[in-house]
Amino acid sequence: MQQMTVADMIQLFIKPGAPIYITAFDGSTLGSEDAPLCLQVRNSRAVYYLANNPNELGLARAYLQGDIASPQLVPGNPYGLFRQLVGLKDWVRTPSAAGVAKALATIASHGWRRPSAPAIEGPSRARRMTEGLMPHTEAGDAATVSYHYDQSNDFYRLFLGPSMTYTCAVFDSPDMSLEAAQKNKLDLVLDKLALQPGQRLLDIGCGWGSMEIEAARRGIRVLGVTLSGEQVEWGQKWIRDEGLEDLAEVRLMDYREVPEGDFDGICSIGMMEHVGHKHYPSYFQEIFDKLKPGGMLLNHQITRCNSRQGKKAGEFIDRYIFPDGELSSPAEIEMVIQDTGFEVINQENLRQHYALTLHRWNENLQAHWKEAVGMVGEPKARLWGLYMAGCAFNFEMNNIQIHQFLAVKPGADGTDTYPLRPWWPLH
Repeated sequence: MQQMTVADMIQLFIKPGAPIYITAFDGSTLGSEDAPLCLQVRNSRAVYYLANNPNELGLARAYLQGDIASPQLVPGNPYGLFRQLVGLKDWVRTPSAAGVAKALATIASHGWRRPSAPAIEGPSRARRMTEGLMPHTEAGDAATVSYHYDQSNDFYRLFLGPSMTYTCAVFDSPDMSLEAAQKNKLDLVLDKLALQPGQRLLDIGCGWGSMEIEAARRGIRVLGVTLSGEQVEWGQKWIRDEGLEDLAEVRLMDYREVPEGDFDGICSIGMMEHVGHKHYPSYFQEIFDKLKPGGMLLNHQITRCNSRQGKKAGEFIDRYIFPDGELSSPAEIEMVIQDTGFEVINQENLRQHYALTLHRWNENLQAHWKEAVGMVGEPKARLWGLYMAGCAFNFEMNNIQIHQFLAVKPGADGTDTYPLRPWWPLH
């Protein structure tokens, strides 16, 4: 049987005339040299990655290792290339069974191999469970949060900027600076919660402490908790440097272990993605119990667009970004909030704002690319560029959304305690 070239294998999946030019390590080519998109398959490892995992995981492994490249690729900001690749969807075709069999036979004739995954890849769901890290338990959450956030504070600062705020910003206009938009977001949360000087705020999943700094500057007494040791170290130093120790505190602690109660407000910004939809009832009950009557909750999280979409993330996100991450639709989340006993006052979709936020992060990573590679190595730097570019595209296409829910805990006399109309400035 005549063996196939790499270009022959690719052509099984792409219709003739597609606007792409592909060159491969075996000397074969596909398409026209003047095509607007060019890809290079640089070695056989890329073929083995895709043959073993013909999905996003195989493609990501090859990209992160540099086995697939492109002249159009901008280090740190592959958004443009990502959009071009997505634009090829109308040129994709289902390969014939005979063609696939021939391709696999060609690969096998060279010896079937399973190349090692990139060193930065995390374990699969099944392996995590065999190691006793059950999803959404305290031990499991501590391990997965540490995997994502305990990287390098200096690396995160390269793309997050001075605010060290790793959640969706709120823009007044598309050309607004990232720092101003992140200040907008913090102000929006605090304005919605309507907390006054001397009142008490619990921030669940506080990150590096930007909310603690902003709340304390308003005279609010704030406690932030996170499961990341790196974040705690940064947040505690930031609070000391600002001289806000009498108002702000950051602890390495699971929100379920916080002994205090009777908070005037609780915020959870970008943390719910780690909770797991089956644990929403216990999560919101924990918050409900920690609030005083009339106290408010501001819950801010990435959401699915509808309840028909699956909850779990794909293999790429699960192994490389958010192990055990899950998303639900805004309707499903609001139903649990209400069933817990809260009155939902306001729901706001910030989808467009997150796309803008991610573009700013990609631009920052691109501007500091050499520093990023020096800190964490090229595969990990590539990973964050790919992840943020892909998320920006998915927010733009309304494949995912992000919602803020504002809710109040009823008192003995109900919830007739807030103004008749929204009291926070619009951004």
